[in-house]
Amino acid sequence: MDTRIIESRDDFAQYAIDRTNAILTDQGSGLATAARSGNEARIAETAQELGQAIVHTLLEGFDGLAGD
Repeated sequence: MDTRIIESRDDFAQYAIDRTNAILTDQGSGLATAARSGNEARIAETAQELGQAIVHTLLEGFDGLAGD
């Protein structure tokens, strides 16, 4: 992902929207596919991937706000 400068609340809101869209496209679709298959192990694995992507994004956003 490209580095983004966040200078306002609107910039942060757009960042959040873009990251949410990317997470749902990638991990959300994988979770939906696993749920349709009924494979409990795959559902758990893809749910973990979704959760990890959310945590990573929150930390990424925090790091960007915290500065040096």
